[in-house]
Amino acid sequence: MASHSDRKLLAAAVVCAAVVAVPAPTAAWATPAGPPAHAAVAVAPSPDPFDGLTADEIGDKAVTATRTATSLRMEGRIVTDGQPLDIDFAVNDRSECTGLMKIEGGTAELRRLDKITYMKGDEPFWRASMASQGMSEAEIDTTIELIKGRWLKIAPGQPGSGDLDGVCDLKELLADLDEDKEGRSGLTRGPDAEVDGTPVATLVKKKARGETTTVSVAQEGKPYILKMVQTGGDEPGSITFSDYDKPVDVVVPPADETVDLSKLDTGTSA
Repeated sequence: MASHSDRKLLAAAVVCAAVVAVPAPTAAWATPAGPPAHAAVAVAPSPDPFDGLTADEIGDKAVTATRTATSLRMEGRIVTDGQPLDIDFAVNDRSECTGLMKIEGGTAELRRLDKITYMKGDEPFWRASMASQGMSEAEIDTTIELIKGRWLKIAPGQPGSGDLDGVCDLKELLADLDEDKEGRSGLTRGPDAEVDGTPVATLVKKKARGETTTVSVAQEGKPYILKMVQTGGDEPGSITFSDYDKPVDVVVPPADETVDLSKLDTGTSA
């Protein structure tokens, strides 16, 4: 059973997690932040699939291809409100996903299936995410006792559900790629390389304040974006995309390991 004040704290925890969990969009070649991952130098396939195309034209082909993906996996580091966040998510075009996130030494797992989101974090994760939203130590302690070792089950319309929708919305994520075409103009083609064994063309975008963004585009199969790296500036980072069009297997947690917000709201046991 949970009191009204307990439910309020639990709802606040969900919103905190939602704010922390939503990955940064990949629009306009603006990459999530984190330590850059270096690609191995490679020889381009012969013939070069992008022969005769400018770097901007290759970029357009990459965006067009990537937007057709039915699923993908994204791994790397992003920054939310100046805070580094490591992510590893598999997402499909039915708004289903499964993955992990790490922040300040804490880890949380998130799953979404049939419009229901499940989130389970360890104590360091919850403390970091709640503290970043200004919750007091007493509120954090109370909330952690409610959710320790259990999954939060968040249904549509419940607190935090709207924010969490964006975590697993592949269509919205990929649509963001094409929002600012001007932002990805002025690209140059760098040395060819490899990402996880796949030959790639590298597209380079120089920005203000010494920032450089490098986008790796697959030279085999569809010209999917395989990596985005940013160096220089305040938010250097890297994110890798893989497992395009592969099934995303989401396992629903056992009912006796969940905290069901809808049941808590009606005063019944979780």
